[in-house]
Amino acid sequence: MIADFIFEHRDLLVERVRERTRQRVAPAPTKLELEAGVPLFVDRFAARLRLHERQAFSEIGTDAAIHGGELLAAGFTIGQVVHGYGDICQSLMQLAVDLHAEIPAESFKRLNMCLDVAIAEAVTEYAGRREQLIIDRNMQHLGALAHELRNLLNTATLAFDAVSSGSVGVGGTTGLLVAKSLVRMSELVTRAVAEVRAEVGLTRADRVQLAPLFEELEILATMRAKTRALSLAIGPVSPDLCIEGDAHIVAAILTNLVQNACKFTHVEGHVSVTTRVSGETVEIDVADECGGLPPGNPEELFRPYEQRSADRSGLGLGLAISRKGALALGGSLSVRDVPGVGCVFTVALRRSPPA
Repeated sequence: MIADFIFEHRDLLVERVRERTRQRVAPAPTKLELEAGVPLFVDRFAARLRLHERQAFSEIGTDAAIHGGELLAAGFTIGQVVHGYGDICQSLMQLAVDLHAEIPAESFKRLNMCLDVAIAEAVTEYAGRREQLIIDRNMQHLGALAHELRNLLNTATLAFDAVSSGSVGVGGTTGLLVAKSLVRMSELVTRAVAEVRAEVGLTRADRVQLAPLFEELEILATMRAKTRALSLAIGPVSPDLCIEGDAHIVAAILTNLVQNACKFTHVEGHVSVTTRVSGETVEIDVADECGGLPPGNPEELFRPYEQRSADRSGLGLGLAISRKGALALGGSLSVRDVPGVGCVFTVALRRSPPA
């Protein structure tokens, strides 16, 4: 029986599988897979193959499904799941040949059938759990967005009641709170629309005029800057300058970048938006005076929910969504540190030829 062969040469088989796994190019083997994953696969196969054929199919399928969930939780990829089972089969057959073992062909046939069931069950369970994880994360994201919108709406409503009752003046702090809440809600809605369009592939390759887009941006950004006594400069652009892309997504990217710049710039600091044309590319710089980037890899700023400053307001999704939107339009979004001064975020998009 092949199960007896596995038990008898268990340590040798484990080393063979490990060696085969080490030589794998993709997916790259991990320390966890080599040290814990390989022996686990081998021992489970040996135990299950001792059972009756029908029991083996049922038991190993259930066991593989459980293992698929464990691998997901441990950070394994679906490729490692499939290759893990395949490596055992190939190593076992080669070991049997090298040791001149007399194993009935029926045993190898049963092994292959069990491997087929095991892989199918593991992949199904892995995919199911991963899908549920994505759903859970999306629901968490949606819940956080709704929560922030509700808080802003409540703040604006209470402040507006105070202003409308005549208790305080429109131009005072309470009136400014209404404006600030409305600006923030507008930014959240703009970002949510852009995120959905980029996520489901609804991007459009239109000719987007930058001049009217900058005018809208300036209105919104000026209100945001006033709440922190910032000076704002949005450089003029030619009325003929256009880019290829989706107007909703471009507006969301610029809104997010300016919002971040106003949020982190020191009080009474300066925020600027400038544009330059380089060949077939239009580059838009958003510069702030935040004092410079915090320690660490600047690329981590573009990860979802990443918040590396003392100000933890918001969801930490703005930069991640902005980069996703830029990539969806065939462009890019990068950041450059200006130590002691601030940083410059640059979005590069394709220039549209003149009409």
